[in-house]
Amino acid sequence: MPDRLSILIAEDNAADRMLLSTIVSRQGHRVTTASNGLEAVALFELERPHLVLMDALMPVMDGFEAARRIKQKTGEALVPIIFLTSLTEGEALVRCLEAGGDDFLAKPYNRVILEAKIGAMDRLRRLHDTVLQQRDLIARHNEHLLHEQHVAKAVFDKVAHSGCLAAPNIRYLQSPYALFNGDLLLAAYKPSGGMHVMLGDFTGHGLPAAIGAMPLAEVFYGMTAKGHALAEILREINAKLKRILPVGVFCCATMLNISSKRGLLEVWNGGLPDGYLLHADGRPRQPLVSRHLPLGILDPAAFSDRCEVYPLELGDRVFLLSDGVLEACDQQGELFGEQRLLERLDANRQPPALFEEIQRALVAFRGEQQDDVSMVQVGMPEDDGRPRPLAFADSGLSSAQDWSATFEFRAHSLRHFNPLPYLLQLLLDVQALRPRGGELYTVLAELYSNALEHGVMGLDSSLKRDASGFAEYYRERRLRLGALQDGYVRFHLQMLPEGAGGRLIIRVEDSGPGFDPDEVDAAGDEALCGRGLGLVRQLSDGFGLCADGRGVSVEFCWSAEA
Repeated sequence: MPDRLSILIAEDNAADRMLLSTIVSRQGHRVTTASNGLEAVALFELERPHLVLMDALMPVMDGFEAARRIKQKTGEALVPIIFLTSLTEGEALVRCLEAGGDDFLAKPYNRVILEAKIGAMDRLRRLHDTVLQQRDLIARHNEHLLHEQHVAKAVFDKVAHSGCLAAPNIRYLQSPYALFNGDLLLAAYKPSGGMHVMLGDFTGHGLPAAIGAMPLAEVFYGMTAKGHALAEILREINAKLKRILPVGVFCCATMLNISSKRGLLEVWNGGLPDGYLLHADGRPRQPLVSRHLPLGILDPAAFSDRCEVYPLELGDRVFLLSDGVLEACDQQGELFGEQRLLERLDANRQPPALFEEIQRALVAFRGEQQDDVSMVQVGMPEDDGRPRPLAFADSGLSSAQDWSATFEFRAHSLRHFNPLPYLLQLLLDVQALRPRGGELYTVLAELYSNALEHGVMGLDSSLKRDASGFAEYYRERRLRLGALQDGYVRFHLQMLPEGAGGRLIIRVEDSGPGFDPDEVDAAGDEALCGRGLGLVRQLSDGFGLCADGRGVSVEFCWSAEA
């Protein structure tokens, strides 16, 4: 037997009203009665019954108008209305349904059929209530999920966009298919000048596609800020993604190393569509082809960090894109494709307008967006000598500031290992030194180069007087370094707190025969051709030559206000 219901009976005939009340009451339900439609509407507002038995033809207000008004007052809830009618069946059905009725019962009344219809309408009402409850529950869960995604995206944006995407030589478009973009675009200045740029595309969309983005960004920014080479960063990112990502999730990526000082472009492409090097002088574009598997697939031992190197001149541009550009579909399901993109590249006559032309072509071509769309255009960064802000992945607040250490790199390490990122990793943990990270890198690079090339290997920098001399110098450097069997370069580092600030003292020594400090001082910055001592003096706060001529000492100072 169904649960006890509250049922409103609207019937103008007293005998029928009594009969219906008796039948319904004996079925265990609570009954309220009305003799016309107007009274039925008033009682509905007062009693809010579960179900209504409505006579179609009544005085004052007929059942059809009363049903329409009751339906307006129920809102989202379902209050079934069963019409009681003596009209023909077809005519009754049409008018009942048009007025908002859910079923009808022909006169004279059949107790069994009435009971069955009440039970059926009650099941329909309960099902409707369940659907509303589940809808509201889903809406609450969805709101909670969206809130969590917005919070996660805010954190992600602070991590992923902490670099130099706003640099004047970078233009980009990211059009996410979901709140979280599976595409990732990172850019950061290097302490040695120039920048690293990375466009990545994780498998999938939304939050699952972004799970590897934050650890990838932290490795990218942290290692770039501390002077690591492109190959080292790629290896670390691949190893980390391989370790943390589930099977089937990986990152297609193209990574660039742009060196404005040397005028070079290094490119590594693993799984993204071809990028293009667009020459300012009109030479044919250079495809930047994918030659590697995506990041996070191969074990570290099988991973290849081999990059391609191209000359890069002022005015040249590098254009990268995710597969969402090529896979954009029109209403017929045809892909935008590589050929249409190449046509836009060939038709472009105003380099600053290239981005807008491709965007317009995509908008005009595609129907509904089906994938994340990302494009980036990078030119040669200007080298005006000013320090560039480095993007660190940590705060630098927890480092020690009263210590000393000595590092000695001997022949085997000198042949295969660049100690500068290793030392910067230590020194740039000090927050106060980070604003001068570029200067610190340049000084260390100059001192290390002098110690290794002139001290340990005995190269004569006077060779570098012309282009052929440069080539000969670096050919000889490569041969001597490959054959190096002994010698060392030492770095003595001392961090001293001073009042509210501090001082860093760096002394670089080598195993070479040394030079005459008095001659160097007398000759000034032009002495020891190629050693860059003038630049070292300019960038550091203190400078000195060791008495035995086998080392140079520099200082960096800072105050709490700096």
